[in-house]
Amino acid sequence: MKEVSIIFPALNEEETIGKIIDEVPIEEIEGRGYRAEIIVVDNGSTDKTREIAEAKGARVITEPNRGKGRAIRTAFEAVSGDFVFMIDADFTYPATYVPRMLEFLEGGYDVVLGSRLKGQREQGAMSRLNMVGNHLLALLANFLYRTGVSDPCTGYWGFRGEVLKSLKLDAVGFELEANMLAEIARKGYRIAEIPILYRRRPNQAKLGSLKDGFKIGQTLIRKRFR
Repeated sequence: MKEVSIIFPALNEEETIGKIIDEVPIEEIEGRGYRAEIIVVDNGSTDKTREIAEAKGARVITEPNRGKGRAIRTAFEAVSGDFVFMIDADFTYPATYVPRMLEFLEGGYDVVLGSRLKGQREQGAMSRLNMVGNHLLALLANFLYRTGVSDPCTGYWGFRGEVLKSLKLDAVGFELEANMLAEIARKGYRIAEIPILYRRRPNQAKLGSLKDGFKIGQTLIRKRFR
């Protein structure tokens, strides 16, 4: 039986980790003939994130050195699914889109993104500064890599397993998505996007708009001309 792995990178997400795990449409995934696995990467949490995730039946792996890039690289090394999804654990991205994204991967696409900018956004989910910044980063990515994506910084990705294993990533923090896009584009993989709902985060965001946005832009440029 083929396997679908769903990864949630988490740092102090006790308020949301249980809700996002509960939202994964396990029955629908299994009804399509797959075995579903939920993996939570505990990135040095000091709250009850790990305990809640384990109580919900998730497999928890630990990456004590903080940084989203480090957490996801650790997860990618541990995962073995035929199809792999990465979703932020802060409950801003509905896990209910996994079956729809899976259809694109089954249909021949190598990577599929959940686009906040093509979809709907709850009021207050994205500031005007973040909106402008995401559009500018999309323009930069598409100019450098000829990808045509609308939301390269999304925290909602799906991969074919063999594609995932071919990516050579070195990201430490929130430049992870830029690192992944650069690798995917350079290798010529087929990318699809679907519009998604982006929810307002119930607690404080960890990403710094200007500092991290600048680092993401630097990563896109550096990876293109390395």
